[in-house]
Amino acid sequence: MSEVAAMRASPIVALDYGSAQDALALVQRLGDLCRFYKVGSELFTSAGPEVVRALIDDGAEVFLDLKFHDIPNTVAGAVRSAAALGVSLLTVHASGGAAMLRAAQEAASAAGGECRLLAVTVLTSFDAAALAESWGREEIAVEGEVVRLALSAADAGLHGVVCSGAEAGAVRTACGDRLALLVPGIRLAGGSSHDQRRVMTPAAAQAAGARYLILGRAVTAAADPRRAMATVLAELATSV
Repeated sequence: MSEVAAMRASPIVALDYGSAQDALALVQRLGDLCRFYKVGSELFTSAGPEVVRALIDDGAEVFLDLKFHDIPNTVAGAVRSAAALGVSLLTVHASGGAAMLRAAQEAASAAGGECRLLAVTVLTSFDAAALAESWGREEIAVEGEVVRLALSAADAGLHGVVCSGAEAGAVRTACGDRLALLVPGIRLAGGSSHDQRRVMTPAAAQAAGARYLILGRAVTAAADPRRAMATVLAELATSV
């Protein structure tokens, strides 16, 4: 087994809720089973920076998943504001272009380097047909687009990229250890894929080289979220 594949992945639970009360209730329920949480557009729009501060004050790390995509100066300003909150991970869209990626990374570095940037490649809700329709092409290979965008992120000096587990191997081949991989769309064996089209189990994603795993409804929609989280942790521990 390679050194990359042998690395224990860090699970991050997605707080995809419409209120801080619901989100923090899950944090309390999971307790010491999870100390890394994702705050996305729904929760941040509802609860704002205060929910990020509440999580950090509770001793948790925060992945702020707002997928910035704008002109370079605007994105740089947004990165500075996010870094000032103390978030550990932050997303921008790789399709924003090289200048935007460089501006974002320069802003993160100037803030002290504690805020690590991840570039979103192709959303896991897309398959080849949906991606081709969205981008106005007759035919498109998802893996090829993911690798192309990942190389742009690596050239700009970003910490990593967001990609599905299906493309993790190809990104590793193209970029080596230049990028940390965050893999969403994680589902327990036998679980529903919901609206995700490119999904993978925790153990499979870890074996593919993922450094971070996003656990959404596999944990948050479970009848017993603590049991679901414990199952994920046990699977990761036994598959290293």
